[in-house]
Amino acid sequence: MSEMFGTLLKDWRGQRRMSQLELGMAANVSARHISFLETGRAKPSQPMVLQLSETLTIPRNIRNRLLRAAGFSSAYSARDLNDQELEYVRAAMDWTLQRHNPFPAVAFDRHWRILKMNTCATALLGALNIGDGDSLLDAFANDGPVRSAISNWPEVASHMVARLRTESAHLGGDAVLDAGIAKLSDALGSEKIEQYNELPAVITADYVSNGLTLSFFSTISQFGSTEDIALADVKIELMFPANAETRDALVASFT
Repeated sequence: MSEMFGTLLKDWRGQRRMSQLELGMAANVSARHISFLETGRAKPSQPMVLQLSETLTIPRNIRNRLLRAAGFSSAYSARDLNDQELEYVRAAMDWTLQRHNPFPAVAFDRHWRILKMNTCATALLGALNIGDGDSLLDAFANDGPVRSAISNWPEVASHMVARLRTESAHLGGDAVLDAGIAKLSDALGSEKIEQYNELPAVITADYVSNGLTLSFFSTISQFGSTEDIALADVKIELMFPANAETRDALVASFT
């Protein structure tokens, strides 16, 4: 078991591009002890597994693998969002989404599958045949209504690829995200990205609907201090109008 733990630890240390010395200093243990753990000459305690996992920002489901490899029970569970224990979390999510009206807001999981939307997002995405349970990743990557509706799709898709690569790297690689990266990258190969003399402050997503262009930029938030596997992956994206015309149109429609 110790050898398997050591292999996992070494792999994740490599993914985070940390030397044994750097990991030891960050986790407040000696580089020699890190070496002994990786070679199986030393067996970690449970607190040590958790400490190293936290230092390496290892996803919680992988932390369970490390714990089991070291001979301990899993510490993290993946609760259903409808679990009674998450009542206050659901309330916080609903509050955040609905308070963001008349602007769109969406909650989604690690694979960009929609969990909940507010009234504005439901209407706007519904017009593109997207609803709860659908994958935003598929909607963006596939040649369909979303790509047709976004007038600056190449710029948006290019930023999405960069974001997906960061998310996949954090997870140590993810088949769903990596497939989305490949599909978007292939599509971008034939698309022309606008050239800028000077980059704007934000790259907006410009949706064309009924002859009107709605321009958005967004912020993304996650739940803090969560130790649940599924909840740690939930993201809430709040979209804001990037100009007065978009703001006025949404205020008129959703208030």
